[in-house]
Amino acid sequence: MTAPRLPLSRIVFYALPGFALAMPTIPAAVFLPSMYGAELGLAAAGAALFIARTADVVTDPLIGALSDRWRFSFGRRKPWILAGALIAGYALIQLFQPPTGVTTAYVTLWSVLLYLGWTMINVPYTAWGAEMTGDYNERVRITSAREGVMLLGIFAAGTIPVWAASAGLSERSALAVISWMAVIAGGPFIALMLWRVPDPLPRHIPKHTPILSPRAWLTGLKALSDNKPFLRLLTAWLVNGLANGIPSTLFLLFLQHRLEADQTQRGVLILVYFLAAVLAIPIWSSLSKRIGKHRAWCIAMLVTCAAFVWVPLLAPGDVMAFGVVCIITGMGLGADLALPPALQADVVDFDTLRNRQERAGLFFALWSMSTKLALALAVVLTFPVLAALGFDPKGENSPTALWSLAVIYAWAPVVLKLVAIALVWAFPITAARQRLIRRRLDALAARKA
Repeated sequence: MTAPRLPLSRIVFYALPGFALAMPTIPAAVFLPSMYGAELGLAAAGAALFIARTADVVTDPLIGALSDRWRFSFGRRKPWILAGALIAGYALIQLFQPPTGVTTAYVTLWSVLLYLGWTMINVPYTAWGAEMTGDYNERVRITSAREGVMLLGIFAAGTIPVWAASAGLSERSALAVISWMAVIAGGPFIALMLWRVPDPLPRHIPKHTPILSPRAWLTGLKALSDNKPFLRLLTAWLVNGLANGIPSTLFLLFLQHRLEADQTQRGVLILVYFLAAVLAIPIWSSLSKRIGKHRAWCIAMLVTCAAFVWVPLLAPGDVMAFGVVCIITGMGLGADLALPPALQADVVDFDTLRNRQERAGLFFALWSMSTKLALALAVVLTFPVLAALGFDPKGENSPTALWSLAVIYAWAPVVLKLVAIALVWAFPITAARQRLIRRRLDALAARKA
C-alpha cells in the first residue's frame, strides 16, 4: 500500500527554514577565520575556532539521541529547533557584527554557541524530514525541497559580498547584512514550520527510555554496528564527502593559480555552481523514481567524474571551459544533497523494524559528524601534500607544482567518487524492500494500537 502524497504546503513550510539556515554557513567557514585572524592573530583565532569545531562534533550525537528520547507535549523535534534558533540567531549577530576590541574568549564563546545552536536545529530538522512520511519516493520530494531551498540560501548569501563590493561597502558590512537577513528570514520561516508541520510522537519506542545511561548508549551503538546498510551508506557518504571536500577546499586556489581567474570571474563561477545544483534537483528526483535513489545518485557521481577528469588539462585563461565543468559538477551536487538523506531515512526504517526503536536523530547526527569529518580530512590531507609537492599559495609556482594542484583538485575526487559508486550501486534497500519494511512497521504499530 502506497503512503498518501504529502500536501505541497506541508513540504514548503518544512523546507523554508533551510533558506535562513544555509545563508551564513559559507561566510562562517570562509570569511570569519580571515576576519578574526586579522583582529586577533592567526594562532588565537585558529584556537578559538578549533575549540568551537571540536565542541560541535561532540554535541552531534548527544543532541541526536536526546531529541529521539525526550518527549514534549508538542513533539520531539520542535522544542530543540526552537531553542536552537534562539541561541544560533543571537550568536550569529554577535559573531558577524563584533564590537571593537574583541578578545579570544569572546570569539570562542559565541562560536561555540553558534555551532551548538546550529546542531540543535539541524539534527532534529533532518531527522524530522525522514519521519514525515514512510514512502520511498515522497522522501525524495522532502529532501529535494529542503536542500534546494538551502542552496538558494547559499546562492543569496553569495550575491551579497558582490553587491557590497560594487556599493563600496567593506567585507565586514557584507557579513552584517548576511547575519540580519538570516535572522529576519529565519524567524517567520521557523515559526511557520513549527505551526503548520506535524511532529508526531513515535510509535515504536517505550514511554520511559533511558536518556543518558551507559547501557542505552552501548545498546544503540551495537544496533548501529549491526546495521550493514547503514554502515555501507555512511561509508559511501564519507568517501563522497571527501571527494566533494577536496575541490571545495582547493577551489579558490585552483582558480587563482592554475586558471588565473580574477575576483569577478571567481564569484560568478561560484554562483553558477550553486545555481546549477538547484536547477538539477528536479531532474535527479524524477530519475530516482524510475531507477531508484541509489542508482540515480551513482549516475550523478559518474557524470561529475566525467566532467572532472578533464580539468587538469585546462590552461590559464580557460575560464569559460571551466564554467561548463562548474555547471555539470554543480548538477551532481544537487544529487549529492537530495538523494543520500532520503536513502538514510530508509536505513532508519530498517533499524526501527529490527530494534523497535525510533532513532532518526542519532542516525542523522552521525551523518552530520561524517560530513564534518570529511571536510576536516580534506584540509588535513590536501594542504600538507601540496606543500610537499612544492606548491606555495603566496608565491610563484613551477609548472610541476601547478600540475600537482590540478591533479589533486580533480583526479583525487574522481577516484574517491568511483569508490563511493562501488559501495552504493548494489545498495540492498530498494524501493520494493523499503515498502516491505514499511508494511511490517505499520503492522507492528496496528498491533500496539
